[in-house]
Amino acid sequence: MEDNTQHIPRIAIFPGSFDPFTKGHEDVVRRGLHLFDKIIISIGFNSQKKRFFELETMEKMIQETFKDEDRIEVQTYSELTALFAKRNGARFILRGIRNTTDFEYETPISQANKHVDSDIETVFLITSPQYTFISSSIVRELYRYGQDVSKFVPYQLPVISNQ
Repeated sequence: MEDNTQHIPRIAIFPGSFDPFTKGHEDVVRRGLHLFDKIIISIGFNSQKKRFFELETMEKMIQETFKDEDRIEVQTYSELTALFAKRNGARFILRGIRNTTDFEYETPISQANKHVDSDIETVFLITSPQYTFISSSIVRELYRYGQDVSKFVPYQLPVISNQ
């Protein structure tokens, strides 16, 4: 029997503010490539929030991190996540979970996305143990006070002096 079905690409978005993008985020994306044909790292723009790292700067740093991986692209967006996913042909939303607090935070968001687009599925990956303690807010705070954060981010940030 001949199989005439075509492979529908498994496209996922990995949304977040990524202020900054950490090694934990990188780990989730690289592991996600085992599940998906393409991952769009989606940097959300929120006019109500003041970013620490410029959006364009973070976009370039993430692109540089994955420059050798053609199945990853980076985009910015300022709309509902489920609508952004649909517009990009993504049927999956990839999220990393460090702990039960993350799970409790992410669950209603995944349900809201499902409400907006019933075809969307959220896939949770548990963060690798060595990255569980890393959060963007901790990295920002350390960086703000001139601490070396190179162990926490997959790119080089400029050194700032503690003033």
